Amino acid sequence: MNHPSHTPIYRIHKSWLHSVLKWGGTALPLCYFRILIATSYCVMLQLWNHLEEGVFVAINPFGHSVLGSLIGFLLVMRMNASNSRFWEGRSHWGAIVNASRNLARAAAAYTNEGKYFSGLVAGYAISLKQSLRDSRDLSEAKEFLPKQLYRATEFYGNQPTAIAGAMTHWVAKQAKQGNLSQGEVYYFEKLIASLVNAQGGCEKIQKTPLPFAYVSLIKLLILVYLATLPLVICSLLGWWSPLLMTILALGMFGMEETSVEIEDPFGTQPNCLKLEVLTITITRDSAQLAAYDEIMELASEEDEFDDPDSNI
Repeated sequence: MNHPSHTPIYRIHKSWLHSVLKWGGTALPLCYFRILIATSYCVMLQLWNHLEEGVFVAINPFGHSVLGSLIGFLLVMRMNASNSRFWEGRSHWGAIVNASRNLARAAAAYTNEGKYFSGLVAGYAISLKQSLRDSRDLSEAKEFLPKQLYRATEFYGNQPTAIAGAMTHWVAKQAKQGNLSQGEVYYFEKLIASLVNAQGGCEKIQKTPLPFAYVSLIKLLILVYLATLPLVICSLLGWWSPLLMTILALGMFGMEETSVEIEDPFGTQPNCLKLEVLTITITRDSAQLAAYDEIMELASEEDEFDDPDSNI
């Protein structure tokens, strides 16, 4: 199978300086233009103040200190809320990976249709990934799903539920044929329910953004703070004021953009969850578990080939 390309995983590098100076995966590509505008704005006001001495009356910085503390508190709250959504999304996908492995393992052990069921598991994971990204393109899952089921998913508003329903119907069919006991049916249904529950948790995150009033307020306060900051620091710091403006703009815009990026953990931005990696993991593991007998037979043949006594 040719898997689609995906954004690389950005990890914390062991070198502290390497992490500091890195461009990709950081907030800088998202907010550098706004930082440049804020710095240029401060340079122009400082130049005006330098050419027209005394145009800026030194303003008491107490008000900006209080406002800066408030903005810092709000940004920390904003980042914590976004990080909680990110970690909750990862926890749900961890549950999906575990349940998928257990389903494929049980289907291969208790029935003769392990490969068929592992295809349903892989198709479910792929369809959920696409659904969380507001896409109905299931071409990636076409080789895993039966043709009839693949076509039937087009009639469902929520495509992963169609495949989850197919799993339950498969379990019911196996039970009617006497291939599964009541205890085994309960085990399968419990795992399928855990998939659907995790799906619901992911959809809750996707469809419930942070309140717009809260997000808008933070943006407004940052704008007011940075727009009025030169009136305070130009008279006090002189030509050091653009440097201070750059640092403060980097901190505020960077924290805000980082929060925005991880607020939706299922997107395609560099710091979002790597759903491609997770779905490939599920596809690979479910296929290998379904082929357990074949793999064990191959391993046995290799042992016989390597055994020197086998030629005696």
